[in-house]
Amino acid sequence: MKRRKRSTPTVIRLAGYAEDVRLLLSFFVLGSIALAGAITVACNDVEARALDEEEEDAGAGDVEVDAIAPPPPVELGRHAVMIADTRKVVPSPGLPPGAPALTSNNNLDVIRFAGRVWLAYRTAPDHFASTETKMVLVSSEDETTWRLEKVFATGTDLREPRWLVVGTSLFFYASQLGTDPGKFEPKGVFWSTRDHETFTELAPVKRTGDGDAAAAQPMTGYIAWRTKTVKGTPYMSAYLGGEHIYTFSGQPLDVELLTTEDGVTWTGANPTKPVVSRGGGSEMDFTFGDDGTLFAVIRNEAGDETGWGSKICRAPASDIATWTCKTDKKKYDSPLVFSYDGEVYLVGRRNVSASGNYDIGTRDSTNASSTLAMQIDYRKHPKRCALWRYVQNEDRIAYVLDLPSKGDTCFASAIAGASNDELVLYDYSSDVEGPELSWAEGQVGPTFVYRHTLKFVRR
Repeated sequence: MKRRKRSTPTVIRLAGYAEDVRLLLSFFVLGSIALAGAITVACNDVEARALDEEEEDAGAGDVEVDAIAPPPPVELGRHAVMIADTRKVVPSPGLPPGAPALTSNNNLDVIRFAGRVWLAYRTAPDHFASTETKMVLVSSEDETTWRLEKVFATGTDLREPRWLVVGTSLFFYASQLGTDPGKFEPKGVFWSTRDHETFTELAPVKRTGDGDAAAAQPMTGYIAWRTKTVKGTPYMSAYLGGEHIYTFSGQPLDVELLTTEDGVTWTGANPTKPVVSRGGGSEMDFTFGDDGTLFAVIRNEAGDETGWGSKICRAPASDIATWTCKTDKKKYDSPLVFSYDGEVYLVGRRNVSASGNYDIGTRDSTNASSTLAMQIDYRKHPKRCALWRYVQNEDRIAYVLDLPSKGDTCFASAIAGASNDELVLYDYSSDVEGPELSWAEGQVGPTFVYRHTLKFVRR
């Protein structure tokens, strides 16, 4: 296997893995003292091996690093897909004065409205929760020169920016979290709308189970993952219980499919069955096939009795709230699902390892220790933002291509391109022309918002 050299001292590179574990432990509140002790021993073992290797390699110069694992086999459907263009948007000379772009520019969303393209992105010192986090809203006629519309700063973390057009109004949504970089603390979902050329201040999104707006309550504790309009109906996918993902408590998360009439108050797409998945799933996106069948992908990071990785789901057109799902060992973080010319496509993070799996087969005595082992392994590998295809007659995901991406990447959003065969994708990544980075390294380093033009050619 071809190997490349990287000019990083061995002790830093390898001992860094032990530090990854300690960092992970600071993020995750473990319920098992015995487990924490076992991991501490593992940290010490890794550091000892790192120091041994440093002694062996002293004076040897650059360190050799294994070549990047190849991607899965390509399985095309109706289309060959080509990347026609990639360029950096945040930061770029086209951003207006007053639009902040800190070290980490990641979570984003994009939409066309009123003859302009509207982009929202999160900017912060790094990937993790911060009091310095800002949500930046800009718009453009040409996607090159941008106009500043609004900057939201609440003194807490803000994530998952989402746009939605309801009637003639443009709505913006964001999920508020805490301030501790070592915790994932969902506080709720908030909205703003464009009123007389400016955006209103953030206000709580409300949730009701029976469609009665008078009984609606703020969506405390929720994360809104995706908002979209499909066949004229506005939808939100949201999950409740996200704080359990990194505490390994085994408490289930609920994934809900919601709809709205006014953009402020949301109810179940089927009010009697708003929860479409209960277990380890969180981020979810979906679309409809030509016959009305619903196709969805759920990130199953916390794991449950079905396994770990992702859930590949469908529901009949006659009952879109009753889902059947299959388990996929890969974890398609930040899924974007869309239909194009009879195919269903997915954009999601790809784990660059030999198997590409999140589920590495670890089965310890507890769900917590198994999940932790997978989290630690996942952090060590580079990532790509990839285009996949939902094989509809088999309910499985097939690989198509990687977007230019490295390190910490994905969280894609799409708008129509200049012609029917074009799709414009926005995502974020570590420097696409920079060195290979593990996901852990990418999360604490610079990330940028990119724009890609994809062409779909009928085969």
